Amino acid sequence: MVHLMASMSTSPLIPSMSEILATSNAQGLRIHLSTFGPFFRVRAHRSGDAAAELGRAEGVIRPWIGGKVLHLESMRMSRATLELDRSIFGLGLFLGAVVIRHGFDQGCVRAELLAINDTPLYHSKLVRFYKRMGFRVVHEVDGSSMEDLAHMLVWGGKGTKMEAQIENLLVKWGKKFKPQD
Repeated sequence: MVHLMASMSTSPLIPSMSEILATSNAQGLRIHLSTFGPFFRVRAHRSGDAAAELGRAEGVIRPWIGGKVLHLESMRMSRATLELDRSIFGLGLFLGAVVIRHGFDQGCVRAELLAINDTPLYHSKLVRFYKRMGFRVVHEVDGSSMEDLAHMLVWGGKGTKMEAQIENLLVKWGKKFKPQD
């Protein structure tokens, strides 16, 4: 089931889904959001080339104390992103914006993710990227406690658990997706 809505924002600073998609189209990207119940998948392709997936983000919207939470399970970029004129992290912003806007449209209050620690160098780059995007570090999941065991079961590995308020992210990113006068 494909679900793309141009929802009304509560603030003129918050980009609509249609503004985010129009900006990605202008950059030569086609981004598709598909949902199945609370689960979602966002895929990015080059315009005109649906066969070569550039990146993908997956997760779930879940109820939680204090409001719904967007749980970003994974975000992956393919080798095809190396051929792009923009950075992998630029593509990540487009994927992330669609994910975060979807969470906003579903009534989520915050977003959470784990910057996985596959290698120290890449992990530090991921943490810096997500901090620049507006996330904050909540917990280092290193396997040293019982709490970490629960996190590792949920996230599938070690890393840095991060979270952000969804509306704050959209306001922060808004000018990148709003039409310029």
